[in-house]
Amino acid sequence: MQFRQTFLVPISLVVAGLLLTGCQSNQVSKTQQNTVNLVSQDTVKKFSIHGKIGVTTPEQTSSAFYSWSQEDKRFGIDLSGALGIGRTIIEYNGQTATLVSEKTGTITADNPEELLFKATKWQAPISQLPYWILGQSAPSDELNEKDEQNRLSSANNAGWTAVFHYANNQDNLPNKIVMRHQAGYRVILTINHFS
Repeated sequence: MQFRQTFLVPISLVVAGLLLTGCQSNQVSKTQQNTVNLVSQDTVKKFSIHGKIGVTTPEQTSSAFYSWSQEDKRFGIDLSGALGIGRTIIEYNGQTATLVSEKTGTITADNPEELLFKATKWQAPISQLPYWILGQSAPSDELNEKDEQNRLSSANNAGWTAVFHYANNQDNLPNKIVMRHQAGYRVILTINHFS
């Protein structure tokens, strides 16, 4: 299976990192929830999402539209609209992460976190995103909280705090994740479709 991703450099990489790890949907029915295949809490099997991502750093604010496909550890993210950079594609095959855009050319790294750092010079909990998108705590989370429906409501990882929003009390998958870092970074991932 081949995956494609699009990013806009700093925000694109953050979005790619987030998308590489997983995405969410704001309209998730019981039928759609059944299309998510999970082997265990430690392994995300397969999902596809699209939506919008907004990134705020101490230097800039931007947003992009994304499409994200994930199967096991492999993913592809297609980003468009951020910073006027145009389309960005981010892929990870389980061993190498690649970002391609007209502005940056091709950037490669051993993993999504290194790719994000090479492109933006900052770090984010990218490998945790697929779990968070599926409303699960990541294996490396330091602290998690659940709501009255026993859904993940917040998670902490590597200085980042993620807050999970759900469309209604019946949805088990978040439709928005707001991630903040004490150094002034904020990422808002809105999920418009899940399959």
